[in-house]
Amino acid sequence: MKKVLFVTSEAHPLIKTGGLADVAGSLPKALAELSQDIRVIIPNYQAITTQDAHYRCTVRVDNRDVNILETQLPESNVPVWLVDCSELYSTPGNPYLDENGEPWENIAERFAVFCRIAVEVAMNRTELDWKADIVHCNDWQSGLVPALLSLEEERPKTVFTIHNLAYQGLFPPATYHALNLPGQLWNPSGLEFHEMLSFIKGGLTYSDRITTVSPTYALEIQTPEFGYGLEGLLSHRQDILSGIINGIDMDDWNPKTDPNLPQGYDASSLDKKLINKTELQKQVGLPVDAEIPVFGLVSRLVQQKSIDLLIEIIPEIITMPIQIIMLGSGDSNLERELNNFARLYPDKISVTIGYNEKLAHLIEAGIDVFLMPSRFEPCGLNQMYSQRYGTIPIVRHTGGLADTVVDAMPETLADNTASGIVFSDAEAGSLQEALKRCLILFKDKKTWSKLQKAGMKKDFSWKNSAKQYLDLYESM
Repeated sequence: MKKVLFVTSEAHPLIKTGGLADVAGSLPKALAELSQDIRVIIPNYQAITTQDAHYRCTVRVDNRDVNILETQLPESNVPVWLVDCSELYSTPGNPYLDENGEPWENIAERFAVFCRIAVEVAMNRTELDWKADIVHCNDWQSGLVPALLSLEEERPKTVFTIHNLAYQGLFPPATYHALNLPGQLWNPSGLEFHEMLSFIKGGLTYSDRITTVSPTYALEIQTPEFGYGLEGLLSHRQDILSGIINGIDMDDWNPKTDPNLPQGYDASSLDKKLINKTELQKQVGLPVDAEIPVFGLVSRLVQQKSIDLLIEIIPEIITMPIQIIMLGSGDSNLERELNNFARLYPDKISVTIGYNEKLAHLIEAGIDVFLMPSRFEPCGLNQMYSQRYGTIPIVRHTGGLADTVVDAMPETLADNTASGIVFSDAEAGSLQEALKRCLILFKDKKTWSKLQKAGMKKDFSWKNSAKQYLDLYESM
């Protein structure tokens, strides 16, 4: 049994802004089910509302007294240690942005203190009476932990997982001194990155193992296109770098038992999927038509997700017999352009700005095709949800999309492994060709059913991923 301290800035359902929270809410539970002694540590933000959190101890770091409270991940026995510092975390907003949507002015201090506390806990210098064998850090907010632990004797082994390399925690050099960090870490081989303080470089330079959330993304981040200036460092450490695909919550995303759907179904009752399609068309105000292929998108509306490519081809594809249903928010210009198309073509396009969990589930169940043409996608979850729901994903060959969707080609159709449509170039023309290929397949009901059932048979559970992480821990 390994004692694992899982260091994260968010964890579902306690607090969530993105995919990291889903990982931090699921992977520790899956590891606990494999008989590991795992503890999650996270800042005690104002937005976390737990009724049962109780005081465990007080830790003094950098002339500041910080309390540690304890609760549990809901529906599990996994302990969660909340780093409770009212002057840093008891203000409205999310982990990274204040209530006005602006980055916290003291964000470096918020996560530096959090990292220092994680180190004290890992080294058993608190009254928790627990010392980690492995400290598993996630993204830049925890990047100082491996750096600080590198200065300790008899320290735990460290793993650092990159969820999205585009976010690095970069700050002016004055911040380094303001945070009172050890002088020996300030050099180009340490936390210094082009004369800036880089939190993520702490994880990449000092960890014993580096992972990221898909095998393909592990290769991509070693290139200038996806490395954001860190490709040289990652290539240098490629022998300890690996990709492990994220899992999904197979209970939460189960078309047979999903409470958000008017009609449950599985691979043996795919005809019942049509009831969800009818309800979705009614709900979003599009003409009810069982025969028309419905394309859907649930996404942040940002350039990374190639929403601009979709906008570019809408005037052309809208002449085809299709409907498009979109849910998401993001870039205000992209939101406005999509809304304009919805007003121009009210019987073809529905756009809902914002996020609605119930509608997201109904879209996955009610549409025929899910659009996910991302420029880059470290892992991605919706392409896995789609396959589980018998919905065919159209994806670009990148990151986790390349690792989880098998393109419908003659040979993959023949051996029943095909589960979606994959295209290569981040260009409007390539996306348009993928849509046309999809429409040809949709007309062939036997082949379409084959694609649906192949996707629904896949096992995207956290059990597989957790076993790979456990193998990684044991190899250390």
